[in-house]
Amino acid sequence: MKKILGIIGSPRKLGNSEIMVKEISRHISVPHELHLLRLQDFKILPCRGCYHCLFKTEGCVLKDDLNAVLKALLDADALIVSAPTYFLGLNASVKCFLDRGLSFYSHIEKLWGKPAVGVVTTGIRGKEGYSLLGIQSFLKLIFTDEKDSRVVYGALPGEVFMDEENTRTAKELASALFGPPAEKKGPCCPQCAGDTFRFMDNNTVRCMLCSNSGKMRVADGHPAFEMGQSDHEFFSSKEAVLNHKQWLLGMKSRFIEQKKALKEITRQYLNQGIWIKPQP
Repeated sequence: MKKILGIIGSPRKLGNSEIMVKEISRHISVPHELHLLRLQDFKILPCRGCYHCLFKTEGCVLKDDLNAVLKALLDADALIVSAPTYFLGLNASVKCFLDRGLSFYSHIEKLWGKPAVGVVTTGIRGKEGYSLLGIQSFLKLIFTDEKDSRVVYGALPGEVFMDEENTRTAKELASALFGPPAEKKGPCCPQCAGDTFRFMDNNTVRCMLCSNSGKMRVADGHPAFEMGQSDHEFFSSKEAVLNHKQWLLGMKSRFIEQKKALKEITRQYLNQGIWIKPQP
């Protein structure tokens, strides 16, 4: 019996994000238990950038519910992640959790390669902004094997299933979770299959998912992308993830070596500006 974790990045109970996860579960042919987790139910504090979790066995110094969510991730055999679009981007709870991702590097072996699908809900057709990129990035950066991610449209709670197209999408995501990855229907990055690009000078493009650069050309009337890998990859392989972890760990020695020079730079800005503080 598989254990599937549904991560819901929406505050709405029985909203479109939640029922989409449950609909996907209904169409998964593999016997499973569906466990559900609403990110807003947990106290997840913003990362302080102290790097304590990288160097200390006791993990993050912040006293919140991060470990409870992380344990649910570690215990799951597969993931379904669903979140709504807020102001053309994912609900902030998803990014807040991802910002604590330095804590994940202690669990690479258990997190790596879990099959996962993602779904973004959006109220107005074509107005998802960068939400799909956000959920793709989330799945890549928690080291999952992202099988497919989609956008579905519906604003009012339940409206998402007034459209049969969204029901078909749920079935396709269900098939992809434990099956072969979905085929990309349009131009995409050959390194990570991302389909969002920043266009720069001289036909140079940068993939917004893996951040690799390359060139765009037109082949048979369609855009095609030729992308290379950088010297510093984040999630292209388990080896890349482990190498990035070593780079992170090396920051401590680099800081000690350059501490004096760094302090001389930052102290120049110590007394500049007037801080606005919250009222007691």
